[in-house]
Amino acid sequence: SIDAGISLIDTAPAYGMGLAETIVGKAIAGRRDKVVLVTKCGLVWHVNEGAYFFHQDGKPVHRYLGAASIRYEVEESLKRLGTDYIDHYITHWQDATTPIAETVGALVRLKEEGKIRSIGASNVSQADLEAYIATGALDAIQEEYSMVKRDIETTLLPVCRENAVSVLSYSSLALGLLSGKVGPERVFAEDDQRHGNPRFSQANREKIARLIGVLKPVAAAHSASVAQVVIAWTIAQPGITFSLCGARDPAQAVENAAAARLRLTESELALISTGIAEHLVGLNT
Repeated sequence: SIDAGISLIDTAPAYGMGLAETIVGKAIAGRRDKVVLVTKCGLVWHVNEGAYFFHQDGKPVHRYLGAASIRYEVEESLKRLGTDYIDHYITHWQDATTPIAETVGALVRLKEEGKIRSIGASNVSQADLEAYIATGALDAIQEEYSMVKRDIETTLLPVCRENAVSVLSYSSLALGLLSGKVGPERVFAEDDQRHGNPRFSQANREKIARLIGVLKPVAAAHSASVAQVVIAWTIAQPGITFSLCGARDPAQAVENAAAARLRLTESELALISTGIAEHLVGLNT
């Protein structure tokens, strides 16, 4: 990924209970200066505090952003990542049991110590965002945003623009729904997370297929894939700073990286936006 031109790597302790951070640490060894590193805090299994969220590997995971827990988490992440600083440190999910002022206070101290370089928050409500902004310490948010999920355009994005807060979007391809590879005829195995997911209903996939029909000529004009056009459209939207995309294999990572260099024309962007408005009406998201 780094060799393909990807400069930002996003991970979190909750991805594989620390395994993802360990893998990233090995991947960036000897070239830490080549990447902008993003990781997170707030989903914990070392204490039973905060709000219960889910079970993973037989352990209860809680949303918890208490000051002492954040301190513990950052030290663990630094060890797994093999680095002495994190570029962007983000609260993964919000914790209603801890005042945002306490959370931000802990993050500010880490920033002053040089352990983190910026402060972010993810999966926030508008009230959460405004509370973070009121502290004067918020640098960025990370939120789901794609052609099929655009609600932040009228809620969070205007507030971020007014307060110079960067926006990292995730799930640009909507778990593959927008990749051009998941047609209406696809049948998902019962252990597939898309099985039974309303977003992946056959009715939704039929709507998406019609949109893909709009995207394919644009992709062909750029010798690109449908997924690359989707990513390029996402990056081009006002207020979006980065588009975070997962990859199942090295080839996908290279393909995603190339999308960042794809420049859609104003007429192409308008054509795509018209296609979204026409074909995704009533989409179950």
